[in-house]
Amino acid sequence: MIGTKGTVIAVNGNMVDVRFDGAVSMNEVCYVKVAGKRLKSEVIRIRGEVCQIQVFEITKGIAVEDAVEFTGEMLAVELGPGLLGQVYDGLQNPLPQLAEATGHFLERGVYLPPLPADKKWDFTPEVKVGDKVGRADTLGTVPEGAFSHKIMVPFGMYGSYTVSKISPAGSYKIGAAIAELKDAKGKKVPVTMSFTWPVKRAVDCYEERLKPVDPMVTRVRLIDTFFPVARGGTYCIPGPFGAGKTVLQQITSRFADVDVVIVAACGERAGEVVETLKEFPELKDERTGRSLMERTIIICNTSSMPVAAREASVYTAVTLAEYYRQMGLHVLLLADSTSRWAQAMREMSGRLEEIPGEEAFPAYLESTIASFYERAGIVRLKNELGSVTIGGTVSPAGGNFEEPVTQATLKVVGAFHGLSRERSDARKFPAIHPLDSWSKYKGIIDAEKVGYAHGFMRRGSEVEQMMKVVGEEGTSLDDYIVYLKGDLIDSVYFQQNSFDEVDAAVTPERQMYTFTKLLHVLASRFSFPDKNEARVWFSRLRQRFLDYNGSHWQDTRFKNLEKEIEDMVKRQSEGLDKAAEKLLA
Repeated sequence: MIGTKGTVIAVNGNMVDVRFDGAVSMNEVCYVKVAGKRLKSEVIRIRGEVCQIQVFEITKGIAVEDAVEFTGEMLAVELGPGLLGQVYDGLQNPLPQLAEATGHFLERGVYLPPLPADKKWDFTPEVKVGDKVGRADTLGTVPEGAFSHKIMVPFGMYGSYTVSKISPAGSYKIGAAIAELKDAKGKKVPVTMSFTWPVKRAVDCYEERLKPVDPMVTRVRLIDTFFPVARGGTYCIPGPFGAGKTVLQQITSRFADVDVVIVAACGERAGEVVETLKEFPELKDERTGRSLMERTIIICNTSSMPVAAREASVYTAVTLAEYYRQMGLHVLLLADSTSRWAQAMREMSGRLEEIPGEEAFPAYLESTIASFYERAGIVRLKNELGSVTIGGTVSPAGGNFEEPVTQATLKVVGAFHGLSRERSDARKFPAIHPLDSWSKYKGIIDAEKVGYAHGFMRRGSEVEQMMKVVGEEGTSLDDYIVYLKGDLIDSVYFQQNSFDEVDAAVTPERQMYTFTKLLHVLASRFSFPDKNEARVWFSRLRQRFLDYNGSHWQDTRFKNLEKEIEDMVKRQSEGLDKAAEKLLA
């Protein structure tokens, strides 16, 4: 297939029609030659001798009869040591080096090697001559930040191989052959530290795919306790503009119990991405004691970059995540935002003149989104487990969760963290709606206890809606106490101050401890002479809990506040609710 040529016959935005002579494959990479530059493109439809390609660059200047070269290769990424800490565009061009080469206004048609070719890595062999190896088997390791980066047999080398040569321990450049493998026919294949893999093909070098069970701790109380995410699971964060999607993702990336974080900024505003680029190198990682950026990869394809590259950025990110999963690491992929990707699909579908679905999105929207989230999972490798957890934000217009992208996403994810405009306007952060959101996964606290506490939030909301109609005076004292209990759990457990050094990230141990204290308050039967007394008492209790949340774990202030809370509840309580006695036993 290498060497197929073509000519441009039509241009429609970033879609170009090409007449070719030879063999061409779907998703094959090609280059359009214009004004001395080669613009990277991908084949998206073939009809006889004419194919449609999407150009990943601005198409200004492309004219009929311009030459097109087909490479015979799929759109792929280069995998190897040196990925961590990098900032790439959707085509895996390193943006800092690209800025150095072309200036801050990036030129089209400039593509740089994604991995540093001159850097030497300290290689330690793990196999010896004569050993039998297969795809994804470890040949050796090199240190990469806090991790031991495994140099693996390329994923595309199927079958069994015999190690005929292996380099001794030492420093080598990434392009140097560190091993030579011999196949069953005696053909020798040199292996370097890096190789390529097609981004739209899932990496399947594992023994077994397992059901996600263990929680991925985020240290966000509302998520870990009420709407948990499993390690190797999927979740989505839909919400209107300004509701806190990006901030919530940043908090999750900083404190989640994972090894590697990959952030795919797909079509988001450049200002949000710049904030991430500035903050991450300065943040200290609690897991390693190093810069948080050392275990992070950022795929940056902002709204000001070509639309066609949004799809590439999402697939590039998930392929890099699967690569580190093959090393037995736990990876978190944050895609922000999948709505922009869907809008890019809608734009291209319109240019292809396909039959539109709801709101003009393509009919295959659901299957495409599903195929992306299905690449998450926890897998059993030969000697260990590895996982990819995918969290995607959705930006529905006007916060309408009934629109196609949100609905298509809800059908495939395991947890739904719906952000509410009402809660964000009231400065209740994280603005995850406690009644609309849900999760299919097991959390860090017993589900029966969580259900009991969540019931107060639901019943309290019903009382609040009733009070909006009949007023506070039209509500019974018992119902009003239920409302105050629901408001208490919202204020002191659901809401979390990400700017407080203590409350920003709460360990599972402390979450369980605090939840037990709060559950005791919810289960207690209180008696007040009137609603005003009840309101004043719960207000004082709420302030004690907020101070409690901001105090360091088990220090003197923490214990003093805990005793104050216990004394307040003990003096006012008339016993426990019978339904909760077993839960607190």
